[in-house]
Amino acid sequence: MSITLSETEGITVVTVHGEVDRDSAPQLLQALTTRDASARRTVLNLSGITFMDSSGVNVLIIAHRAAHSAGGWLRLASPGPSLSRLIQLVGLDEVIACHPTIHSALQS
Repeated sequence: MSITLSETEGITVVTVHGEVDRDSAPQLLQALTTRDASARRTVLNLSGITFMDSSGVNVLIIAHRAAHSAGGWLRLASPGPSLSRLIQLVGLDEVIACHPTIHSALQS
């Protein structure tokens, strides 16, 4: 798994490529939760994720709670079909805003 961070209009965009599983989940959690207080608004670009297990789902929930408790938010963007299905099956889309594109996540 590889992770890149960028900033757009004061919003941190975290882009992930590869698989998110029990081995790589800690790396994603660190990328989503260890930035300074000015990076409380985050869009997670899911377009490059080829697989995610329950470890990845747990990371998203933890990161969402951390952002919310810091007065910010986490938004999910551009999930592929299989990841969209997973997000819906576990009800994550009811907890974390999920957008079809990065642009829509940044604008909402």
